[in-house]
Amino acid sequence: MPLTQNDLDAILLTLKLASLTTLLLLLIGTPIAWWLARTASWLKRPIGAIVALPLVLPPTVLGFYLLVSMGPNGFFGQLTQSLGLGTFTFTFTGLVIGSLFYSLPFTVQPLQNAFEAIGRAPLEAAATLRAGPWDSFFSVVVPLARPGFITAAVLSFAHTVGEFGVVLMIGGNIPGKTQVVSVQIYNHVETMEYAQAHWLAGGMLAFAFIVLLALYSGRAGKLRAW
Repeated sequence: MPLTQNDLDAILLTLKLASLTTLLLLLIGTPIAWWLARTASWLKRPIGAIVALPLVLPPTVLGFYLLVSMGPNGFFGQLTQSLGLGTFTFTFTGLVIGSLFYSLPFTVQPLQNAFEAIGRAPLEAAATLRAGPWDSFFSVVVPLARPGFITAAVLSFAHTVGEFGVVLMIGGNIPGKTQVVSVQIYNHVETMEYAQAHWLAGGMLAFAFIVLLALYSGRAGKLRAW
C-alpha cells in the first residue's frame, strides 16, 4: 500500500484542521473585513497591517511567538491554566489557534475587497425600504459578496492544508494528534522514504493546482459575464 496508516491519519487530521479553521475564520474574518471596508478611522491602516503580517512574516517566527505565548510561562498559557484548561501547545486546539492567525489574511482580504466593491448605493437603497443593519447585511451584502466568500473559504482552506512551519512549532510531530500532511512529508524525507513522500507531495501538488484552476476559472467566467 503506497500510504501508511500514519499517512492516512495525517490526511484526515489535515482535512479536519482546515475545515474547522475555515469555518472559524469566516466567522471571525467577516466582521473584521466589513469594518476595514467601511471605516474611515486612522486605525484602519495599522489593523490592516497586523492582519496582513502572516503574508510576509516567516511562519517559524509566528509559530515561535505563539508557542511562547501559549506555553506554561506565557500570558495566554498562564491564563488557560488558571481557567483549568491547561496549555494549548502540542495539541489540536493549539494547531487551530495557530492556523487562525496564519490564514487570517486569506479570509479578510478577499472579503474586504468584495465589500468595498459593493459600495454604499445598495445599502442606501435598502435603508430607504426600512431595512435594518442586520437585514441589509444578510439580504444585500452577503449575496452580492458571494464570490468573495467563496474565494476566502477556498484560499483559507488551501492555505491551512499547506501549513508547515507554524504547525510544527506549535504542535510538534505527534502521530494522530498534531501530525499533519506537510509534517508527514518531512518525516518521510528525513527517513529516506521517498516513495511515500512522493504520494503525499504529489497529492498536495494536485490539490493546489485544482484550487488555483477553480479560482482562475471562476474569475474568467465573471469577466465573460461582464
